[in-house]
This record gives sequence, structure tokens and C-alpha cells, in this order.
Amino acid sequence: MGASFTLADSQTLEDLQVFLARAARIEEGSVRLIAGSGVLAVYIAVFYPQGLLDESPTVLGLRTVALVPGADGTADTFDAVVPVRSLLGRIDTAKTTGSTAISLPMEVNTATWAAISPPKGGWHASGSTTAPVLDAVARSGIDEVAAAIPTGTGEQIVRRVRSEVWSRPIPGLEHVPAGAGFAALGLGFLGDDEVRIFETGPWTRLTTQRGHVLVKRKAWTLAR
Repeated sequence: MGASFTLADSQTLEDLQVFLARAARIEEGSVRLIAGSGVLAVYIAVFYPQGLLDESPTVLGLRTVALVPGADGTADTFDAVVPVRSLLGRIDTAKTTGSTAISLPMEVNTATWAAISPPKGGWHASGSTTAPVLDAVARSGIDEVAAAIPTGTGEQIVRRVRSEVWSRPIPGLEHVPAGAGFAALGLGFLGDDEVRIFETGPWTRLTTQRGHVLVKRKAWTLAR
């Protein structure tokens, strides 16, 4: 029998569906699901290097939701990478039947970004920013990319332009690339609350009440 998970209630299921729908608009590929200790961590890759010459930062979105024991009373435990559209289809089916139990779609093995695992502990606070700052950076970058990429532009040029725009540091947040602002906006993480910033090793985490954006810096950016 394949892996599955059970959410606490229909509202949690609805929230997960909204998050995954946003993620699918950004990255049509896969989502990583890690279940353990009564929590489901849902990771989506917003940006990641695709090849040795690609200077794009690794930017992941993370949303966590509470789980309840399955019908057999055991807690769900798994680490799987599945197609985001297939998972959305399973959620649609569950909503139709009034269930909050979701069976996982067939796993995929081609998502190279899924091998990059942010640390679970060791984070220390390193400041904060605001939603308007990230919103402005994201919308400015979106406009710049749209203006720089005419219709019919080749994939390599598109990738280069996006890498240049979203790799730039946010003014006043030198270790946070503009792509983190795009992720926070696109995944619906920005609200009225403060955006707290944490760091550990090469990783930076931006946290709001709605979710987390995780950024892995390249080795040459680690010097302070």
C-alpha cells in the first residue's frame, strides 16, 4: 500500500490546495513532501541552478501543516517527491468525497533540487524586513523580466535574464536575493506581519505567519 497522509480538517485541506495551486503557477514540476512527528512539510522549488554555469540561487518555498494519525492509528512518516498537478488532483478527489485523507501519487526521480535539504535546526535570528519591501522588489523584478524577454526569445536567454534579475541582492538585505521576494509574493506568504530573517551556515530563511522562503547562498557569497 502506498504512502498517504491525513489532515486535521477540511479547512487545512483547502489551505494546502491554495498553496499548491500557487506553487503550480510558479513551478509546474514537482513538490517534496516530508511527513514526521505529526507535521507535513511541503517544499516547492521557485529557483535553482540548472547546470554548472547557471548562477541562479536556490530558493525554496515551505509550508507546514498539521497531520492526524491515519485510520490504523499510526503517524505518517515519509519523504517523497511527487508531481504537483497529480497531488492537486488527489486533493480535488478528497474534497469531492468529504475526506481529508490523501494518498500520494507516483513518485518522480528527476527533481534535482529535491536533493538539497535545508537544516531543521541551528537557525539564529538575523533581523527582519517588511512585506512592502519584498512586494516592491518582486513586482519590479517581474516588470524587468517581462520587458527584457520579447515573445519568442530562446530558452537560454530567458534563463540568463531571469538569473540576473532574481540573483541580485535586495537593497539593505545583502544576503537575500530578489528571488526570495518573488517567492514570498507568488506563494502568498506576504501579509501584515513582520518578515523575520534567520540564518544558519549557507542558508537564509524568511518567515511569516503564512510560510517560509529558504535561500541557499553560493559558496562565493558566504564571506561577510
